[in-house]
Formats: sequence, C-alpha cells, structure tokens
Amino acid sequence: MTGSLTFDDYKILLSNNNLQGNSNIHNQIQPSSIDLTLSEECYEIKSSFLSPKKKLRDKLSDMIINKIDLSKKKIFKKNTTYIVRLNEKLSLNQDIRGLCNPKSSTGRLDIFCRTILDYSDEYEKIPLNYSGEIFLEITSQSFDIEFHAGDSLNQMRLVFLNNDYMDDETLMKLNENQTIVFDENNNKIKPYVNNGLKVSVDLSSKNLVSAYKAKKKTPVLIFSKIHNHKKNDFWVPIETKNNSLIIERDNFYILRSKEKIRIPPNMAGEMVPYDTGIGDFRVHYAGFFDPGFGDPDGSFAVLEVKTNEVPFLLEDGQTIARIKYEKLNKESSVVYGKEIKSNYQNQKLALSKHFI
Repeated sequence: MTGSLTFDDYKILLSNNNLQGNSNIHNQIQPSSIDLTLSEECYEIKSSFLSPKKKLRDKLSDMIINKIDLSKKKIFKKNTTYIVRLNEKLSLNQDIRGLCNPKSSTGRLDIFCRTILDYSDEYEKIPLNYSGEIFLEITSQSFDIEFHAGDSLNQMRLVFLNNDYMDDETLMKLNENQTIVFDENNNKIKPYVNNGLKVSVDLSSKNLVSAYKAKKKTPVLIFSKIHNHKKNDFWVPIETKNNSLIIERDNFYILRSKEKIRIPPNMAGEMVPYDTGIGDFRVHYAGFFDPGFGDPDGSFAVLEVKTNEVPFLLEDGQTIARIKYEKLNKESSVVYGKEIKSNYQNQKLALSKHFI
C-alpha cells in the first residue's frame, strides 16, 4: 500500500483499536486526517523539550512548573509554554507512520503547537508503527487564549511507509489533467513549479486590505467561541503602499496568495513552513491541505507570516511559499467543502473562524 490514508481508513483504524479516543472521535475524522483533542491533563512547563531516550512522562516530571486541570477553563498566557496530553492514543501496525500539524484556525491565531511522543527525537512526526500516548506542546505567541478540555488545536495524518511527495514533472502532468492553479478570476494559469508549486503573495495597492497584523494588547480570546470576537480588538488592517509591505520583527501577519490553489480529490497538499531560499521567515503554521480544497476553481491560500530575525520587504507577486502535493492511497469518500462544513473553502483574506 502507498499514499496517505483517507476517511474510510481512519474508520477502520478506530474499529481495530489502532486509534483510540473519546466517544466523539468518529466526528473528528477529516477527508485525509483526523483532528486531535485536548484532555484534562495539562502542565505549565519550564521549556520545550524532547524525550528521545525515555517515555515522555519520565522526563516531564523534571519540567513541570504547575499542574493544570483543563476540565475547568484555563487562560494560557502569551509566551508561556504548556504541555497537554491528548485524548487520542495510537497502536499502529501495517507499516504506518504519521505527521501532525496545527489546524488552520490555530495557525491563524499565532499559536505555536507541536506534538511530542515517547522515545522520539523529532517534533510532529509519528514513528513507524508507534504505540503510546500523544502530547501537545502549546505556546500562544500573540494573544492570551482560554482553552478547555475537548478543544482541538491540531490534526494528524497517517501515511503508508513508502509515501512520497510528487516530483515536479509529475506535478506538471497532473496540472494538464486536473488544473491546480487559477488566477483571481478563476482562469487557468500555468503553474510555476520548482521543488513543488510556487505560491506568490498578493500585496496589490488596489486591495482595500492586503494584510492583518496582530495587536500587542488585546482582550482574552476564548478558543471555543466561534464568530464571537470583534476583529478590530485583535487585528490592525493594513492597506499597502507601492505594492509592498515590510514584515517587522516579532510581529504576526495574515496575508494571502495571489493564485487560487486546487487540491484534487485524490491528492493532499502541504505548504513548506520555512524556505530560506525564499526568505528568512515562517509562512505557515498549518500547512496541510485536505483533498478537495479549492475544488473546482481554486481557493486562495492564507499565509501566517512571521520573522524573528530581521525586517523583510515583501513585494506584490513575490514568491513566498511552496506547496508539495502527495497522492492518497485512494480517492477519499469525503472531501473538503460545504458537505462537512469546512470553514475556509473559497476563502479570500480570511482571519480564523473566531472573528466577526
């Protein structure tokens, strides 16, 4: 077997107890991934860490500042690091490995989160045939945010051992048969392919708003409350001049692509978060695109941009990111879109679903 697992595969894993969670776990399955949820067990910790030589719990005991009960609502303070046990457990076989990443809404709030596992020397990666608990490290970098057990900040996608991203030649052939990139008027355009699909940024001075920048002083954001927060309390809208924008150090921006992207139903996509050949900044926390994203005429990709080193000038149409495409092991029976109440299909310059 090759390719990423799809909706029906996750149902089989659940029935075989290879994947376990709470009673609502079937509702967490997405077209080619599964949402993970916070348990009640939470700790404020001294620093980020990995546990390559022992179970995570054995190392965690030396890192705890405070124990927190997430069955009660808790405000996670900005720039403070926490670790939470997730409700889900794994007992994988059949040569399955995995990757985790923040969900779109998490990334758009500048929440830096990543999974940590037993005996693992890498964040976010599920080793081959892993069996054990999953923990999530969380640091909110722009806002104080209230969390509660059951909130979902990240997702996991599982793949068979020999799954790979498509090479450029295969990606160009895919575009001939299933168009993967459009302009803003839904016209097919030639993709710029070099180690994946290159994506440029829209900073046209014609836009009423070309970007949003997170404010430094804001109210507490309640993560479970959707379409509830006034965006002007949290964000500064930016109208660009001269088709350009300077990304300032230690500030967080929401931008969008100039192109509209499409992920066919038998594919998934991943945006590379860092590419130093393009610029010394992060362009995405939540880089995973489910099958059906942007179907049929494309959807803009939202970019979560931050530089921690030096200010950086971005210009309209400048390449800012790459998207790599990967095959699913079969076409998913469920795809991204209205049928599963996806939040960001046909998006433009979209903040997270929490704002009105």
